[in-house]
Amino acid sequence: MVLPSDRITLGKSGEDYACRELERRGYEILARRFRTRLGEIDIVAREDDTLVFIEVKARRSTRFGVPSEAVHWRKQQTIGRLAAQYLLRRRMFDARCRFDVVSVIFGEGLRPRVEILRNAFDGRAT
Repeated sequence: MVLPSDRITLGKSGEDYACRELERRGYEILARRFRTRLGEIDIVAREDDTLVFIEVKARRSTRFGVPSEAVHWRKQQTIGRLAAQYLLRRRMFDARCRFDVVSVIFGEGLRPRVEILRNAFDGRAT
């Protein structure tokens, strides 16, 4: 397997693998790279009756920790604010929501390891 060479390629490849795994598990991908001036949500999906806002973190190894550890409180707050904007723009005022983090590790194996951390944080923008 050829490892992605730069950070942007690594991130896009990680999102591609994340989407495939999410779809395999029954998620419906609604949007990728939802952007506002505040930032970006990597993936917006639906699982059953729940809207899921997903942050993807891709790494080449776990040398400096697992990728999901990089979703610190400030990033969580930003994602929460972005999710509120997404809901407002689509007039989805009563939507049930959840925040997941997907870790993608491009190791030396044949395929990257994809792990989904469901309900990773509460998304409150306080």
